[in-house]
Amino acid sequence: MPEGHSVHRIARQIAQNFVGRPVSASSPQGRFAEGAALIDGREAIESRAVGKQMFLAFDGDLWLRVHLGLYGAWDFSGEIVSDPTIAASNGRMGQTNQRGTPEEAILDAAGENSLTSIGAPRRARGRVRMSEQTTDINETDDLSQWPPPVRGQVRLRLLTERTCADLRGPTACVIQTPDEVAQSLAKLGPDPLVDDARDGEERFVARVRRTVTPIGLLLMDQSVVSGIGNVYRAELLFRARLNPHTPGREVSEETVREIWRDWSRLLLIGVETGQMMTRDGLTAKERRSAMARREHRHWVYGRAGLPCRVCGTSVVMEEAAGRKLYWCPSCQA
Repeated sequence: MPEGHSVHRIARQIAQNFVGRPVSASSPQGRFAEGAALIDGREAIESRAVGKQMFLAFDGDLWLRVHLGLYGAWDFSGEIVSDPTIAASNGRMGQTNQRGTPEEAILDAAGENSLTSIGAPRRARGRVRMSEQTTDINETDDLSQWPPPVRGQVRLRLLTERTCADLRGPTACVIQTPDEVAQSLAKLGPDPLVDDARDGEERFVARVRRTVTPIGLLLMDQSVVSGIGNVYRAELLFRARLNPHTPGREVSEETVREIWRDWSRLLLIGVETGQMMTRDGLTAKERRSAMARREHRHWVYGRAGLPCRVCGTSVVMEEAAGRKLYWCPSCQA
């Protein structure tokens, strides 16, 4: 499932390429035909992300709310201008290391940081024409046809004279009024990139420390904190050396605050790089390997049965509320 960093990147990319322009909207699949008709031809005026949900405002007080869920993704084609806070290099999102120093862009095998597809991992398809340069992702694709042909089941297509965004497989794709958007936002926990840092931290601490629900479940509850999914959940708990079964109210206030601050750091790294890079203290060579290969990117996630990178104990994988939970029973005892 796409986590918070991906949705923030989507919102920024849509802001750069659609906001301030009239947008044609259609539903090639037909499942969102009525909703698409409501926004077709309207000007996009604001794009924002909160946690795992994106909100795109159109003139006339209409909002598009999208929740990608497990399988959703946006595929972009045409001329794509990247967000200025995310460097573009050779058709790929630039990288920023954990100390904030720009480095060469690296695209992993799943295309996680690709300009052309953000959401559920998939191979990048098509070519991207970025401002003054042309980058070939697949030389067999023909960009002479505009708009590009529809491929597969596209729930919603957003189109300007130069950029196309196709939405596939979302859990939610709905048109809302401002009041309905407010109701949706009220159900979400704080997001470090949206909420005031101090207010967000206080809300998070208060919610965690007043319940007996295990911290491993609380971090996945979008009403407690927005944007954390399975990968970030496992990694945040390991970095805090915290047993995922610890009741929220038994986690020290200091530890809860550090989890929030660590989430703020990791989320920003994810937005800047397009990848959930959760290991630190790496050499330059190790970091390049980690950025290119997911199995080198995390402390415990996806490492069931493998030795812990710190203590050597076998990493455990168990089911928690229907999702896979990875943790080290020694480091997180």
